[in-house]
Amino acid sequence: MNYNQILKKGEIYLKKNKIKNPCLDVELILSKVLNKKREEIILNSNNKLKKIDIIKFNHYLLRRHQNEPIAYILGYKNFWKYRFLTNKSVLIPRPDTELVIEETLKNLPNDKSKKILDVGTGSGCIIVSLIKERPKCTATAIDISIKAINVAKTNAKIHQLENKINFVNIDIDKFKSNNYDLIVSNPPYINSIDFNRLDNDIKFHEPKLALSGGSDGFRDLKKIIFKSKKLLKVNGKLILEIGHKQKKQCAKILHDNKFYINKICKDLSGKDRCIVSSKLQ
Repeated sequence: MNYNQILKKGEIYLKKNKIKNPCLDVELILSKVLNKKREEIILNSNNKLKKIDIIKFNHYLLRRHQNEPIAYILGYKNFWKYRFLTNKSVLIPRPDTELVIEETLKNLPNDKSKKILDVGTGSGCIIVSLIKERPKCTATAIDISIKAINVAKTNAKIHQLENKINFVNIDIDKFKSNNYDLIVSNPPYINSIDFNRLDNDIKFHEPKLALSGGSDGFRDLKKIIFKSKKLLKVNGKLILEIGHKQKKQCAKILHDNKFYINKICKDLSGKDRCIVSSKLQ
């Protein structure tokens, strides 16, 4: 069997289970199996496959057919300018979250050392991307999941930042360190009804802990906003990713906790996705 034949067979198989982007997924799977770039595979489509490679391909194909996200099968996801290790212990980094990076960098001058806290770090994609861009800053990243912390530590090591970021396995409720210039977070913010409507590859494979924000979606957002009052310096920035229907309620919670709303930003789909705020007192 050659590259072209196995790609066609794989694409048909994935289409039967209504997998999105079946053509791209099979190309990425074959790329992983052969350890070659997609372009190289497409240009050499008549090359023959070894039996062992066919077995590996079919194994990964079955996983994708069962709705396992392609990022978990590949073991990585590209985010911002970098590649991050991903597995079922962490949320897969999304392009929309790059908006959080853009807005945070605007509040971190290149030439100054600012103290940053990342709440619910997951894979570490936010804090690692920020410190790659602002190496003078110091950073702490916390997560309630020890498995997530271990993935984040590995990603920091891959990007040679293991000595620049302090990773702590702790809930923000119990976190005592303070005097931060900036707190950033992509917390769980999906409510119970919306969680049950998620695609199967998200709902049954990604960690619920990193997605579900309780019955109303505000459980973790409220906790982070309330705690940030104690953790931030006066005029310190709190930058949050939010659900696209949460703008008004989130702005009210921030206002009630003495935060000033600097900016509300829209994602790639034109939906409200990021709130930049400042601690007033």
